[in-house]
Amino acid sequence: MASEELAKKLQRRLAADQSAPTDLCVLDDRTKPSQGEEQENTVVINGSATSELTAKLTRRLDINEGNAEPKQTKIFNPYTEFKEFSRKQIKDMEKMFKRYDSGKDGFIDLMELKMMMEKLGAPQTHLALKNMIKEVDEDFDDKLSFREFLIIFRRAAAGELQEESGLLMLARLSEIDVSTEGVLGARDFFEAKMQALSVSSRFEAEIRQEQEERKHQELERKRRRAAFKELQSTFCP
Repeated sequence: MASEELAKKLQRRLAADQSAPTDLCVLDDRTKPSQGEEQENTVVINGSATSELTAKLTRRLDINEGNAEPKQTKIFNPYTEFKEFSRKQIKDMEKMFKRYDSGKDGFIDLMELKMMMEKLGAPQTHLALKNMIKEVDEDFDDKLSFREFLIIFRRAAAGELQEESGLLMLARLSEIDVSTEGVLGARDFFEAKMQALSVSSRFEAEIRQEQEERKHQELERKRRRAAFKELQSTFCP
């Protein structure tokens, strides 16, 4: 029944195309096409639309009659595609992704990535943020899907990211524990994370060192003043 109904629809559409009225607007003699040109243009337009409709209806008929398979939408399963990570690690990555997906649209855009890097203590320039997305943007939509987000950690664990890459800094500074035994490259990844934490706090460490040096110098001056006063009191009672 469905096949017969679709066939009737196709026949009605073909009949409608063939009996379509011509344009009623009066054209100037200089611009009005000749009868042969008008018929040729009508055939091209109607032929194009008819061919497209025919192809769609023919495929639908084939699917209904079992002669063709419908296109299957690929379902992304992070647990089967990213087997190098445990379920807990993937869930932690998902929590992090959703935390910074402030638009709740299933993507992290440039501004959300900017906020993420600032929260991680490693702010990036506008150009650097664009380059970070570009490194893993497989569908060229200028934003990160959850799958592309997981690719960051896969490439980081495999040592495929450059040291100067902002993505490597993101992976290292995240709160995701990848030190679980059995994860490929987990030990090196964990050590790299600790190294990144050290690098990111280098500026604060230098400030603390300067403060300690000033404190030490102040104590040294006080000690010398006290020694001088003691020596002075010996010679000048």
